[in-house]
Amino acid sequence: MTTDAATRAGAGRLVSGVVWNALGRGLPLLIALLLTPVLLRLMGVERWGLFTLALAMVGVMGVLDLGVGPALTRTLSTRMHENTAEQQAALVRAGMAALGGASVLATAALWFAVPAIVTHALNVPEALRAEASAAIRVLALAIPLVVVNAALWGVLAAYQRFASANLVTVPVNLMYYLGPVLTLLVWDDLSGVMWALVACRAVNTFSYLWLVRRDLPTLWHGLPRMRLAAPLLKLGGWITFASVTGQALLYADRFLIGALVTLTAVAYYATPLDLVMRLWILPVAVSQALLPAMSSAYATLPETTAALLRRGGLLILLLVFPAAAILAGAGHEVLWLWLGREMADGGGAVLAVLAVGGLFSCFAYAPNALLEAMGRPDVTARFVLVQVAVFLPLSAGALLLAGIQGAALAWALRVVVDALGKLFFVAWLYPKSARAVRALIAPLAVAGMTLALLTSIGGWLEKAIVLAVGGVALLVLCWRALEPEERMALRNPRGWRGLMRA
Repeated sequence: MTTDAATRAGAGRLVSGVVWNALGRGLPLLIALLLTPVLLRLMGVERWGLFTLALAMVGVMGVLDLGVGPALTRTLSTRMHENTAEQQAALVRAGMAALGGASVLATAALWFAVPAIVTHALNVPEALRAEASAAIRVLALAIPLVVVNAALWGVLAAYQRFASANLVTVPVNLMYYLGPVLTLLVWDDLSGVMWALVACRAVNTFSYLWLVRRDLPTLWHGLPRMRLAAPLLKLGGWITFASVTGQALLYADRFLIGALVTLTAVAYYATPLDLVMRLWILPVAVSQALLPAMSSAYATLPETTAALLRRGGLLILLLVFPAAAILAGAGHEVLWLWLGREMADGGGAVLAVLAVGGLFSCFAYAPNALLEAMGRPDVTARFVLVQVAVFLPLSAGALLLAGIQGAALAWALRVVVDALGKLFFVAWLYPKSARAVRALIAPLAVAGMTLALLTSIGGWLEKAIVLAVGGVALLVLCWRALEPEERMALRNPRGWRGLMRA
Protein backbone atom coordinates (compact mmCIF):
# COMPACT_ATOMS: atom_id res chain seq x y z
CA MET A 1 0.00 0.00 0.00
CA THR A 2 1.53 3.32 -1.06
CA THR A 3 1.18 6.19 1.41
CA ASP A 4 3.32 8.78 -0.41
CA ALA A 5 1.14 11.84 -1.05
CA ALA A 6 2.59 12.59 -4.49
CA THR A 7 1.97 9.03 -5.67
CA ARG A 8 -1.55 8.92 -4.23
CA ALA A 9 -2.33 12.25 -5.93
CA GLY A 10 -0.83 11.26 -9.28
CA ALA A 11 -2.86 11.33 -12.46
CA GLY A 12 -2.51 7.56 -12.78
CA ARG A 13 -4.41 6.96 -9.54
CA LEU A 14 -7.04 9.50 -10.60
CA VAL A 15 -7.60 7.98 -14.02
CA SER A 16 -7.67 4.43 -12.66
CA GLY A 17 -10.13 5.36 -9.94
CA VAL A 18 -12.41 7.22 -12.34
CA VAL A 19 -12.45 4.35 -14.84
CA TRP A 20 -13.27 1.70 -12.24
CA ASN A 21 -15.87 3.85 -10.50
CA ALA A 22 -17.52 4.68 -13.83
CA LEU A 23 -17.64 1.01 -14.82
CA GLY A 24 -18.99 0.03 -11.42
CA ARG A 25 -21.89 2.43 -11.78
CA GLY A 26 -22.25 2.63 -15.55
CA LEU A 27 -22.92 -1.06 -16.22
CA PRO A 28 -25.81 -1.27 -13.74
CA LEU A 29 -27.14 1.99 -15.18
CA LEU A 30 -27.50 0.39 -18.59
CA ILE A 31 -29.50 -2.43 -17.03
CA ALA A 32 -31.60 0.10 -15.12
CA LEU A 33 -32.41 2.03 -18.29
CA LEU A 34 -33.45 -1.17 -20.04
CA LEU A 35 -35.55 -2.47 -17.16
CA THR A 36 -37.32 0.76 -16.14
CA PRO A 37 -39.95 0.40 -18.93
CA VAL A 38 -40.56 -3.17 -17.76
CA LEU A 39 -40.96 -2.06 -14.14
CA LEU A 40 -43.28 0.77 -15.19
CA ARG A 41 -45.48 -1.66 -17.11
CA LEU A 42 -45.55 -4.20 -14.29
CA MET A 43 -46.30 -1.62 -11.59
CA GLY A 44 -48.44 0.96 -13.37
CA VAL A 45 -47.95 4.71 -13.15
CA GLU A 46 -49.35 5.17 -9.62
CA ARG A 47 -47.38 2.33 -8.04
CA TRP A 48 -44.28 3.50 -9.93
CA GLY A 49 -44.73 6.96 -8.44
CA LEU A 50 -45.07 5.37 -5.00
CA PHE A 51 -41.98 3.24 -5.65
CA THR A 52 -39.88 6.34 -6.44
CA LEU A 53 -41.16 8.05 -3.28
CA ALA A 54 -40.23 5.03 -1.14
CA LEU A 55 -36.73 4.95 -2.57
CA ALA A 56 -36.43 8.68 -1.97
CA MET A 57 -37.48 8.19 1.65
CA VAL A 58 -34.78 5.60 2.31
CA GLY A 59 -32.28 7.73 0.40
CA VAL A 60 -32.99 10.58 2.79
CA MET A 61 -32.65 8.27 5.82
CA GLY A 62 -29.38 6.97 4.39
CA VAL A 63 -27.67 10.21 5.37
CA LEU A 64 -27.67 8.81 8.90
CA ASP A 65 -24.25 7.38 8.11
CA LEU A 66 -23.38 10.59 10.02
CA GLY A 67 -20.88 11.50 7.33
CA VAL A 68 -18.59 8.77 8.65
CA GLY A 69 -17.92 7.38 5.14
CA PRO A 70 -16.26 10.48 3.62
CA ALA A 71 -14.86 11.36 7.06
CA LEU A 72 -13.08 8.00 7.12
CA THR A 73 -11.79 8.56 3.59
CA ARG A 74 -10.38 11.95 4.50
CA THR A 75 -9.01 10.99 7.94
CA LEU A 76 -7.40 7.72 6.84
CA SER A 77 -5.89 9.41 3.77
CA THR A 78 -4.33 12.25 5.76
CA ARG A 79 -2.96 9.93 8.47
CA MET A 80 -1.97 6.99 6.30
CA HIS A 81 1.75 7.81 6.42
CA GLU A 82 1.86 8.04 10.22
CA ASN A 83 -0.71 5.62 11.70
CA THR A 84 -0.19 1.87 11.99
CA ALA A 85 -2.66 -0.63 10.57
CA GLU A 86 -3.89 -1.37 14.11
CA GLN A 87 -4.54 2.34 14.78
CA GLN A 88 -6.42 2.66 11.49
CA ALA A 89 -8.47 -0.45 12.30
CA ALA A 90 -9.35 0.97 15.71
CA LEU A 91 -10.55 4.19 14.07
CA VAL A 92 -12.74 2.33 11.61
CA ARG A 93 -14.10 0.05 14.33
CA ALA A 94 -15.13 3.05 16.44
CA GLY A 95 -16.80 4.72 13.49
CA MET A 96 -18.76 1.61 12.59
CA ALA A 97 -19.94 1.18 16.18
CA ALA A 98 -21.17 4.78 16.28
CA LEU A 99 -23.29 4.12 13.21
CA GLY A 100 -25.00 1.04 14.63
CA GLY A 101 -27.27 2.70 17.15
CA ALA A 102 -28.20 5.61 14.89
CA SER A 103 -29.24 3.38 11.99
CA VAL A 104 -31.32 1.06 14.19
CA LEU A 105 -33.13 4.03 15.74
CA ALA A 106 -33.81 5.47 12.29
CA THR A 107 -35.23 2.16 11.12
CA ALA A 108 -37.53 1.98 14.13
CA ALA A 109 -38.66 5.59 13.69
CA LEU A 110 -39.56 5.08 10.03
CA TRP A 111 -41.27 1.77 10.79
CA PHE A 112 -43.69 3.31 13.28
CA ALA A 113 -44.18 6.49 11.25
CA VAL A 114 -45.27 4.66 8.09
CA PRO A 115 -49.07 4.80 8.70
CA ALA A 116 -48.96 8.55 9.26
CA ILE A 117 -46.74 9.05 6.22
CA VAL A 118 -48.97 7.02 3.93
CA THR A 119 -52.22 8.46 5.25
CA HIS A 120 -51.34 12.12 5.77
CA ALA A 121 -47.99 13.05 4.18
CA LEU A 122 -48.55 11.41 0.80
CA ASN A 123 -51.55 11.46 -1.48
CA VAL A 124 -51.77 7.65 -1.65
CA PRO A 125 -55.09 6.31 -2.96
CA GLU A 126 -57.09 4.23 -0.49
CA ALA A 127 -56.66 1.07 -2.55
CA LEU A 128 -52.85 1.30 -2.36
CA ARG A 129 -52.40 2.25 1.30
CA ALA A 130 -52.01 -1.25 2.74
CA GLU A 131 -49.54 -2.27 0.05
CA ALA A 132 -47.65 1.02 0.41
CA SER A 133 -47.34 0.65 4.20
CA ALA A 134 -46.02 -2.90 3.99
CA ALA A 135 -43.55 -2.05 1.22
CA ILE A 136 -42.08 1.00 2.96
CA ARG A 137 -41.66 -0.97 6.19
CA VAL A 138 -39.74 -3.69 4.39
CA LEU A 139 -37.51 -1.13 2.69
CA ALA A 140 -36.85 0.52 6.06
CA LEU A 141 -34.85 -2.61 6.96
CA ALA A 142 -32.31 -1.53 4.35
CA ILE A 143 -31.36 1.63 6.27
CA PRO A 144 -28.66 -0.01 8.46
CA LEU A 145 -27.23 -1.70 5.38
CA VAL A 146 -27.19 1.57 3.42
CA VAL A 147 -25.41 3.29 6.31
CA VAL A 148 -22.81 0.54 6.80
CA ASN A 149 -22.12 0.30 3.07
CA ALA A 150 -21.42 4.04 2.88
CA ALA A 151 -18.88 3.79 5.70
CA LEU A 152 -17.18 0.70 4.27
CA TRP A 153 -16.94 2.35 0.86
CA GLY A 154 -15.24 5.28 2.58
CA VAL A 155 -12.59 2.92 3.93
CA LEU A 156 -12.02 1.26 0.56
CA ALA A 157 -11.79 4.68 -1.11
CA ALA A 158 -9.16 5.80 1.40
CA TYR A 159 -6.99 2.86 0.36
CA GLN A 160 -7.84 3.58 -3.29
CA ARG A 161 -9.14 0.02 -3.73
CA PHE A 162 -11.47 1.09 -6.52
CA ALA A 163 -10.83 -1.89 -8.77
CA SER A 164 -11.66 -4.63 -6.27
CA ALA A 165 -14.53 -2.67 -4.70
CA ASN A 166 -16.25 -2.17 -8.03
CA LEU A 167 -15.63 -5.73 -9.20
CA VAL A 168 -17.70 -7.05 -6.30
CA THR A 169 -20.25 -4.22 -6.51
CA VAL A 170 -21.19 -4.61 -10.19
CA PRO A 171 -23.05 -7.96 -9.94
CA VAL A 172 -24.83 -6.80 -6.78
CA ASN A 173 -25.93 -3.55 -8.43
CA LEU A 174 -27.11 -5.44 -11.48
CA MET A 175 -29.40 -7.51 -9.29
CA TYR A 176 -30.61 -4.30 -7.63
CA TYR A 177 -32.48 -3.62 -10.88
CA LEU A 178 -33.00 -7.14 -12.19
CA GLY A 179 -34.23 -8.48 -8.83
CA PRO A 180 -37.42 -6.36 -8.70
CA VAL A 181 -38.37 -7.42 -12.23
CA LEU A 182 -37.94 -11.10 -11.44
CA THR A 183 -39.84 -10.66 -8.19
CA LEU A 184 -42.82 -8.97 -9.87
CA LEU A 185 -43.12 -11.84 -12.31
CA VAL A 186 -43.95 -14.21 -9.44
CA TRP A 187 -45.20 -11.82 -6.72
CA ASP A 188 -47.16 -8.81 -7.92
CA ASP A 189 -46.68 -6.75 -4.78
CA LEU A 190 -44.37 -3.88 -3.86
CA SER A 191 -43.32 -5.73 -0.69
CA GLY A 192 -41.65 -8.41 -2.78
CA VAL A 193 -39.78 -5.73 -4.73
CA MET A 194 -38.54 -4.21 -1.50
CA TRP A 195 -37.38 -7.58 -0.15
CA ALA A 196 -35.31 -8.02 -3.30
CA LEU A 197 -33.66 -4.63 -2.74
CA VAL A 198 -32.91 -5.43 0.91
CA ALA A 199 -31.28 -8.72 -0.10
CA CYS A 200 -29.04 -6.92 -2.58
CA ARG A 201 -27.95 -4.43 0.07
CA ALA A 202 -27.09 -7.29 2.44
CA VAL A 203 -24.90 -9.04 -0.13
CA ASN A 204 -23.16 -5.74 -0.81
CA THR A 205 -22.40 -5.30 2.90
CA PHE A 206 -20.79 -8.73 3.25
CA SER A 207 -18.67 -8.21 0.12
CA TYR A 208 -17.35 -4.87 1.42
CA LEU A 209 -16.54 -6.39 4.80
CA TRP A 210 -14.55 -9.11 3.08
CA LEU A 211 -12.54 -6.55 1.09
CA VAL A 212 -11.86 -4.25 4.04
CA ARG A 213 -10.31 -7.08 6.03
CA ARG A 214 -7.55 -7.32 3.41
CA ASP A 215 -6.20 -3.92 4.49
CA LEU A 216 -7.37 -4.02 8.11
CA PRO A 217 -7.04 -7.66 9.27
CA THR A 218 -7.44 -6.59 12.92
CA LEU A 219 -10.68 -4.72 12.26
CA TRP A 220 -12.72 -6.88 14.66
CA HIS A 221 -9.97 -7.44 17.23
CA GLY A 222 -11.08 -5.81 20.44
CA LEU A 223 -13.94 -3.60 21.53
CA PRO A 224 -14.53 -0.22 19.89
CA ARG A 225 -13.04 2.79 21.67
CA MET A 226 -15.76 5.34 21.17
CA ARG A 227 -13.52 8.33 21.91
CA LEU A 228 -11.80 7.65 18.58
CA ALA A 229 -15.10 8.27 16.82
CA ALA A 230 -15.36 11.84 18.12
CA PRO A 231 -13.20 13.45 15.36
CA LEU A 232 -15.06 11.43 12.74
CA LEU A 233 -18.42 12.48 14.10
CA LYS A 234 -17.36 16.11 14.34
CA LEU A 235 -16.24 16.19 10.71
CA GLY A 236 -19.05 13.89 9.63
CA GLY A 237 -21.62 15.97 11.46
CA TRP A 238 -21.16 18.84 9.05
CA ILE A 239 -21.16 16.41 6.12
CA THR A 240 -24.37 14.90 7.46
CA PHE A 241 -26.00 18.29 7.90
CA ALA A 242 -25.11 19.22 4.34
CA SER A 243 -26.37 15.82 3.14
CA VAL A 244 -29.64 16.04 5.04
CA THR A 245 -30.46 19.50 3.76
CA GLY A 246 -29.21 18.61 0.28
CA GLN A 247 -31.37 15.48 0.20
CA ALA A 248 -34.33 17.51 1.44
CA LEU A 249 -33.85 19.95 -1.43
CA LEU A 250 -33.33 17.14 -3.91
CA TYR A 251 -36.49 15.26 -2.99
CA ALA A 252 -38.65 18.17 -1.79
CA ASP A 253 -40.11 18.78 -5.24
CA ARG A 254 -41.54 15.31 -5.66
CA PHE A 255 -43.02 15.32 -2.15
CA LEU A 256 -44.56 18.75 -2.79
CA ILE A 257 -46.02 17.46 -6.04
CA GLY A 258 -47.35 14.37 -4.27
CA ALA A 259 -48.98 16.51 -1.60
CA LEU A 260 -50.28 19.33 -3.81
CA VAL A 261 -51.00 17.55 -7.09
CA THR A 262 -51.17 13.77 -7.78
CA LEU A 263 -49.02 10.64 -7.82
CA THR A 264 -49.27 10.71 -11.60
CA ALA A 265 -47.67 14.15 -11.62
CA VAL A 266 -44.96 12.77 -9.33
CA ALA A 267 -44.21 10.11 -11.94
CA TYR A 268 -44.05 12.71 -14.72
CA TYR A 269 -41.59 14.79 -12.69
CA ALA A 270 -39.62 12.16 -10.75
CA THR A 271 -38.90 9.92 -13.74
CA PRO A 272 -37.11 12.67 -15.74
CA LEU A 273 -35.33 13.81 -12.57
CA ASP A 274 -34.20 10.26 -11.83
CA LEU A 275 -32.91 10.01 -15.39
CA VAL A 276 -30.92 13.23 -14.97
CA MET A 277 -29.62 11.98 -11.64
CA ARG A 278 -28.18 8.97 -13.46
CA LEU A 279 -25.67 11.43 -14.89
CA TRP A 280 -24.25 11.71 -11.38
CA ILE A 281 -22.64 8.33 -11.87
CA LEU A 282 -19.88 10.11 -13.81
CA PRO A 283 -19.04 12.92 -11.37
CA VAL A 284 -19.35 10.56 -8.41
CA ALA A 285 -16.78 8.32 -10.10
CA VAL A 286 -14.49 11.34 -10.44
CA SER A 287 -15.06 12.79 -6.97
CA GLN A 288 -14.55 9.46 -5.22
CA ALA A 289 -11.16 9.24 -6.89
CA LEU A 290 -10.40 12.91 -6.11
CA LEU A 291 -11.17 12.84 -2.38
CA PRO A 292 -8.40 10.50 -1.14
CA ALA A 293 -5.86 12.08 -3.51
CA MET A 294 -6.76 15.63 -2.46
CA SER A 295 -6.83 14.67 1.22
CA SER A 296 -3.29 13.35 0.99
CA ALA A 297 -1.94 16.33 -0.97
CA TYR A 298 -3.77 19.53 0.01
CA ALA A 299 -1.57 20.37 3.04
CA THR A 300 1.85 19.81 1.44
CA LEU A 301 1.27 19.85 -2.33
CA PRO A 302 -1.03 22.82 -3.11
CA GLU A 303 -0.15 23.01 -6.80
CA THR A 304 -0.85 19.31 -7.24
CA THR A 305 -4.15 19.71 -5.40
CA ALA A 306 -5.17 22.65 -7.61
CA ALA A 307 -4.30 20.57 -10.67
CA LEU A 308 -6.54 17.78 -9.38
CA LEU A 309 -9.41 20.26 -9.07
CA ARG A 310 -8.87 21.57 -12.60
CA ARG A 311 -8.48 18.12 -14.14
CA GLY A 312 -11.46 16.78 -12.24
CA GLY A 313 -13.71 19.68 -13.27
CA LEU A 314 -12.72 19.45 -16.93
CA LEU A 315 -13.13 15.69 -16.94
CA ILE A 316 -16.64 15.96 -15.48
CA LEU A 317 -17.65 18.54 -18.09
CA LEU A 318 -16.37 16.44 -20.98
CA LEU A 319 -17.98 13.27 -19.68
CA VAL A 320 -21.38 14.76 -18.83
CA PHE A 321 -21.91 17.28 -21.64
CA PRO A 322 -22.75 14.82 -24.47
CA ALA A 323 -25.44 12.99 -22.46
CA ALA A 324 -26.84 16.25 -21.03
CA ALA A 325 -27.02 17.70 -24.54
CA ILE A 326 -29.09 14.75 -25.75
CA LEU A 327 -31.50 15.10 -22.84
CA ALA A 328 -31.76 18.89 -23.24
CA GLY A 329 -32.27 18.85 -26.99
CA ALA A 330 -34.35 15.70 -27.35
CA GLY A 331 -35.96 15.16 -23.95
CA HIS A 332 -39.40 14.39 -25.38
CA GLU A 333 -38.00 11.92 -27.89
CA VAL A 334 -35.82 10.19 -25.30
CA LEU A 335 -38.77 9.58 -22.99
CA TRP A 336 -40.94 8.47 -25.92
CA LEU A 337 -38.42 5.86 -27.03
CA TRP A 338 -37.74 4.79 -23.46
CA LEU A 339 -41.14 4.80 -21.74
CA GLY A 340 -43.75 5.62 -24.40
CA ARG A 341 -45.79 8.60 -25.57
CA GLU A 342 -47.72 9.13 -22.31
CA MET A 343 -44.57 9.65 -20.25
CA ALA A 344 -43.00 11.74 -23.02
CA ASP A 345 -46.00 14.08 -23.22
CA GLY A 346 -46.13 14.41 -19.45
CA GLY A 347 -42.41 14.77 -18.70
CA GLY A 348 -40.54 15.66 -21.91
CA ALA A 349 -40.39 19.41 -21.29
CA VAL A 350 -39.46 18.80 -17.66
CA LEU A 351 -36.55 16.57 -18.71
CA ALA A 352 -35.12 19.23 -21.03
CA VAL A 353 -35.01 21.84 -18.26
CA LEU A 354 -33.64 19.42 -15.66
CA ALA A 355 -30.84 18.39 -18.04
CA VAL A 356 -29.43 21.94 -18.04
CA GLY A 357 -29.28 21.96 -14.27
CA GLY A 358 -27.96 18.42 -14.30
CA LEU A 359 -24.69 19.55 -15.90
CA PHE A 360 -24.08 22.07 -13.10
CA SER A 361 -25.07 19.61 -10.37
CA CYS A 362 -22.52 17.17 -11.79
CA PHE A 363 -19.78 19.79 -12.03
CA ALA A 364 -20.28 20.79 -8.36
CA TYR A 365 -18.80 17.45 -7.28
CA ALA A 366 -15.27 18.65 -8.12
CA PRO A 367 -15.11 21.70 -5.81
CA ASN A 368 -17.14 19.81 -3.21
CA ALA A 369 -14.44 17.11 -3.10
CA LEU A 370 -11.78 19.73 -2.32
CA LEU A 371 -13.89 21.31 0.43
CA GLU A 372 -14.25 17.90 2.07
CA ALA A 373 -10.55 17.13 1.60
CA MET A 374 -9.71 20.40 3.38
CA GLY A 375 -11.94 19.41 6.27
CA ARG A 376 -14.42 22.22 5.53
CA PRO A 377 -17.77 20.51 4.95
CA ASP A 378 -19.16 23.15 7.31
CA VAL A 379 -18.95 25.63 4.44
CA THR A 380 -21.04 23.37 2.23
CA ALA A 381 -23.52 22.78 5.05
CA ARG A 382 -24.08 26.49 5.68
CA PHE A 383 -24.39 27.17 1.96
CA VAL A 384 -26.99 24.41 1.53
CA LEU A 385 -28.93 25.82 4.48
CA VAL A 386 -29.16 29.15 2.67
CA GLN A 387 -30.41 27.30 -0.40
CA VAL A 388 -33.13 25.64 1.67
CA ALA A 389 -34.34 29.00 2.94
CA VAL A 390 -34.36 30.54 -0.55
CA PHE A 391 -35.24 27.77 -2.97
CA LEU A 392 -37.73 25.64 -1.05
CA PRO A 393 -40.33 28.43 -1.02
CA LEU A 394 -39.33 29.26 -4.60
CA SER A 395 -39.97 25.67 -5.67
CA ALA A 396 -43.38 25.61 -4.00
CA GLY A 397 -44.34 28.91 -5.64
CA ALA A 398 -43.08 27.81 -9.05
CA LEU A 399 -45.05 24.57 -8.73
CA LEU A 400 -48.27 26.43 -7.96
CA LEU A 401 -47.72 28.97 -10.76
CA ALA A 402 -46.34 26.80 -13.56
CA GLY A 403 -46.84 23.19 -12.54
CA ILE A 404 -44.07 20.63 -12.73
CA GLN A 405 -42.22 22.67 -15.38
CA GLY A 406 -41.97 25.53 -12.90
CA ALA A 407 -40.63 23.16 -10.25
CA ALA A 408 -38.04 21.91 -12.76
CA LEU A 409 -36.90 25.46 -13.52
CA ALA A 410 -36.50 26.24 -9.81
CA TRP A 411 -34.44 23.07 -9.34
CA ALA A 412 -32.18 23.94 -12.27
CA LEU A 413 -31.63 27.46 -10.98
CA ARG A 414 -30.68 26.14 -7.55
CA VAL A 415 -28.02 23.72 -8.78
CA VAL A 416 -26.47 26.45 -10.96
CA VAL A 417 -26.13 28.64 -7.85
CA ASP A 418 -24.77 25.65 -5.91
CA ALA A 419 -22.00 24.93 -8.44
CA LEU A 420 -20.90 28.56 -8.77
CA GLY A 421 -21.02 29.07 -5.03
CA LYS A 422 -18.78 26.08 -4.32
CA LEU A 423 -16.25 27.34 -6.86
CA PHE A 424 -16.22 30.69 -5.07
CA PHE A 425 -15.68 29.11 -1.65
CA VAL A 426 -12.86 26.90 -2.92
CA ALA A 427 -11.00 29.87 -4.42
CA TRP A 428 -11.53 31.89 -1.25
CA LEU A 429 -10.49 29.25 1.29
CA TYR A 430 -7.69 27.68 -0.76
CA PRO A 431 -6.03 30.55 -2.67
CA LYS A 432 -3.71 28.22 -4.56
CA SER A 433 -6.79 26.91 -6.40
CA ALA A 434 -7.92 30.35 -7.63
CA ARG A 435 -6.13 29.96 -10.95
CA ALA A 436 -7.72 26.54 -11.48
CA VAL A 437 -11.14 27.98 -10.69
CA ARG A 438 -10.68 30.77 -13.25
CA ALA A 439 -9.67 28.18 -15.85
CA LEU A 440 -12.93 26.28 -15.25
CA ILE A 441 -15.38 29.20 -15.48
CA ALA A 442 -15.33 29.67 -19.25
CA PRO A 443 -15.84 25.97 -20.19
CA LEU A 444 -18.64 25.69 -17.63
CA ALA A 445 -20.39 28.81 -18.95
CA VAL A 446 -20.20 27.68 -22.58
CA ALA A 447 -21.49 24.20 -21.75
CA GLY A 448 -24.40 25.64 -19.77
CA MET A 449 -25.37 28.19 -22.42
CA THR A 450 -25.28 25.53 -25.13
CA LEU A 451 -27.67 23.31 -23.20
CA ALA A 452 -29.98 26.23 -22.45
CA LEU A 453 -30.17 27.06 -26.16
CA LEU A 454 -30.94 23.44 -27.01
CA THR A 455 -34.03 23.53 -24.80
CA SER A 456 -35.44 26.62 -26.53
CA ILE A 457 -34.77 25.85 -30.21
CA GLY A 458 -37.39 23.90 -32.12
CA GLY A 459 -35.77 22.80 -35.39
CA TRP A 460 -33.42 19.83 -35.57
CA LEU A 461 -31.04 21.61 -37.95
CA GLU A 462 -30.78 24.59 -35.62
CA LYS A 463 -30.18 22.26 -32.69
CA ALA A 464 -27.44 20.46 -34.59
CA ILE A 465 -25.71 23.75 -35.40
CA VAL A 466 -25.89 24.95 -31.78
CA LEU A 467 -24.59 21.62 -30.51
CA ALA A 468 -21.72 21.57 -33.01
CA VAL A 469 -20.65 25.15 -32.28
CA GLY A 470 -21.03 24.75 -28.53
CA GLY A 471 -19.25 21.41 -28.50
CA VAL A 472 -16.26 22.72 -30.45
CA ALA A 473 -16.07 25.81 -28.25
CA LEU A 474 -16.12 23.62 -25.15
CA LEU A 475 -13.30 21.44 -26.47
CA VAL A 476 -11.19 24.49 -27.34
CA LEU A 477 -11.70 26.03 -23.90
CA CYS A 478 -10.92 22.76 -22.15
CA TRP A 479 -7.72 22.46 -24.19
CA ARG A 480 -6.71 26.00 -23.26
CA ALA A 481 -7.36 25.23 -19.60
CA LEU A 482 -4.67 22.55 -19.63
CA GLU A 483 -1.12 23.28 -18.56
CA PRO A 484 1.59 23.20 -21.28
CA GLU A 485 3.03 19.90 -20.02
CA GLU A 486 -0.44 18.33 -20.08
CA ARG A 487 -0.94 19.42 -23.69
CA MET A 488 2.45 18.02 -24.63
CA ALA A 489 1.59 14.72 -22.97
CA LEU A 490 -1.69 14.49 -24.88
CA ARG A 491 0.01 15.32 -28.20
CA ASN A 492 2.41 12.44 -27.65
CA PRO A 493 1.32 9.11 -29.19
CA ARG A 494 1.76 7.69 -25.72
CA GLY A 495 0.21 10.76 -24.16
CA TRP A 496 -2.13 9.00 -21.78
CA ARG A 497 0.81 7.05 -20.35
CA GLY A 498 2.77 10.25 -19.97
CA LEU A 499 -0.14 12.01 -18.32
CA MET A 500 -0.61 9.13 -15.90
CA ARG A 501 3.01 9.55 -14.75
CA ALA A 502 2.40 13.25 -14.02
